[in-house]
Amino acid sequence: MYKELRETVEELTAEGQFFALTTVEVNGQSLRAWAIAPPTLRDLWLAAAGYGDADYLVYQEERWTYAQAHEQVASIANYLQANGVGKDDKVAIAMRNYPEWMLSFWAIVCIGAVPVGVNAWWVAEELEYGLKDSGAKLLICDGERLQRFGSVRSSFPELAVVAVRVDDVPAWATPWSVALAAESVLPEASIEPDDDACIFYTSGTTGHPKGARLTHRGCANNVVTQTFASFALKTAQAKVQHTELPTMSREGLPQTSTIAVTPLFHVTANGMALTLTAGGGKIVHTYKWDAGEALRLIEKERITNFSGVPIMTREIFDHPDFATTDTSSVDSFGGGGAPVQADLIEKVSASGRSAMMAQGYGMTETSTMASAAYGIYQLDKPTSAGMVMPVFDVKCVDEQGNDLPAGETGELCLRGVQIFKGYLNRPDATADAIVDGWLHTGDIGYVDQDNFIHLVDRAKDMVLRGGENVYSSEVEMVIYRYDDVAECAVFAVPDDRLGEEVGVAIYAPKNPSFDANALRTFCKAHLAAFKVPRYIWVLDAPLPRNASGKFVKKELQKTLDVGTAC
Repeated sequence: MYKELRETVEELTAEGQFFALTTVEVNGQSLRAWAIAPPTLRDLWLAAAGYGDADYLVYQEERWTYAQAHEQVASIANYLQANGVGKDDKVAIAMRNYPEWMLSFWAIVCIGAVPVGVNAWWVAEELEYGLKDSGAKLLICDGERLQRFGSVRSSFPELAVVAVRVDDVPAWATPWSVALAAESVLPEASIEPDDDACIFYTSGTTGHPKGARLTHRGCANNVVTQTFASFALKTAQAKVQHTELPTMSREGLPQTSTIAVTPLFHVTANGMALTLTAGGGKIVHTYKWDAGEALRLIEKERITNFSGVPIMTREIFDHPDFATTDTSSVDSFGGGGAPVQADLIEKVSASGRSAMMAQGYGMTETSTMASAAYGIYQLDKPTSAGMVMPVFDVKCVDEQGNDLPAGETGELCLRGVQIFKGYLNRPDATADAIVDGWLHTGDIGYVDQDNFIHLVDRAKDMVLRGGENVYSSEVEMVIYRYDDVAECAVFAVPDDRLGEEVGVAIYAPKNPSFDANALRTFCKAHLAAFKVPRYIWVLDAPLPRNASGKFVKKELQKTLDVGTAC
C-alpha cells in the first residue's frame, strides 16, 4: 500500500500535472512550491468570485452567497482604507466564530493590511498585551470583546474600533453597518507573495504569546497542500482497494462543506476556511461547541468534512443522537491540535458509516499542514502524524543540533515554503526557532521509511488542553504574583476528555493554610479560563530540582496523585 502511495505522489506532482511542483526563491533558499498556488490571498479571493450564488457562509438562519460576501468584503475594504488603514497596517479581529470574522479577514488581506487573530478567550489584560504587541491600528470585535476592551481603552486613545453584532454601540466605536455602507467595489492594492498575510498568536516560553507572521505565499501554498493531501491519500487508497479513482472535478458532486468548530483565530481553522473558499465550499459557523448541534448541522447542511480536535469527533460518535442522525454526507472526520487516539480511529472505521478518520500535523509556524494521514493509512499507522507533504523537507536533530539518520528519534525540524517569516518583535525568538532555514518544532519524534512522521514527546514545556496550547511559564508568571508562593511548577496532567489538563505544584512555606481556590480566583482574573490550573498540589517541602537547579517536572508528574490535588 505504501508503494501505491509513493507512486501516486510522484504521478500527481510530475511536470504538467495539476499538483506539479516548481522552485521558488525565499530568503536565499530554493524551495519547492505548488505551481498552481496563487501568488497572494487577494488573488485567491478574487478567483473565488466565480462561485457566485453558491452558499459561502452560514450562521443559524443567516446565509451569505459568494457574490454577497464579495460585495461586503469590498465595502469593508473601502471603509478600512477611508479610515487610514493601508499596506502592512495591523487590524485586530477579536470575536467568536461569526461570519464577520471571515468577511473582515478577506477585506484586510485584500488591501495589503495584516489581520491579527486575537484569542477570543483572552481576558482584558491579555487583550491589552496583544493589541500593544501587534501595534494594531484598528480593532474589529463583537460585544464580549468590546466590553473587555472598554476596561483597557485608556491605553489605546487612538485605536479605532468597529463593533460587530452589538445593539448599543458606544460613541467611541463604529457600528458594523457603517462599514458595510461603503462602496462595494474592491479597491486596488499592491501585494507581494512574501508580504505578511496574517498574524496568529502562539504561546511562548517567555510567558507572553508570540505573534507568528505568516506570508501570502505560505498561506496560499497551504491551501494547495491541504487539497493535495486529501486527493493523494484517497487516490492511493482507491488503487490499493481497486475502487474508482477520485477526480478533481466537482461536477455532479455535493458542495464541499465544513463546520467551523475550532476558533478562526487559530491557524488550523483559518487554514481550513481558506481551503474551503478556494474550492467554492461552504463554511457553517456555530456560537459554541455542542456535539448535538454539530450532528444537527451535519444532517441539515450536508457537511462533507468535519475537522476539530479529536475529542469533538469522540463526542459526536458518543452522542445519543448519533444513531438516528444522517451523517452519510461526511467523507472524513478529522483531528488536529492533539494526538488522535488509536481507539478513536478504529471507532470511526468500525461505525458502519461512510466516513474515514483523517489526521494532520502542523503548527502556526508551518501555516498549518506539514503532514497528513487518511483512511487505510491512518488505520495502518494509528500512532503516526501522517505523510510529510511534498513542499516540506524534514529531518531530526540531537540535543547538540546534529542531523540524525532516518528513523532515529530527535527534535523534528522542517524546511519549506510554508514556514513562517518569524515572530513579531521577537528577533531572538525567531533566531532560536529558525536555524539555517530549518524550523525547530520543539517536537520529539522520527520519520519512518514511508516518510510518515511519528511524534513521541514534546520538547516544549507545554500543556495541550483540548487543542489549546497552555505554556507553563505563562501560568507560572501569574502564580508567582500571588502572595506567599515561594515555588511553583506547572505541568500537564492526563485527562480522558481533553487530552491534558493544567496542574501545578505549589510550595508556600509562609502560609501553612494556603487556599488553592483563592489562587484559582486570582488566576481567573489574569488568564483565560482554559489556562487556570484544574489540579493544585500544595507541598510541604521545596520542589525537586536537578543539578542545574531546574524543577524536575517529570518527577512531579509521576509522583503526584490527582486524588490528592485540591
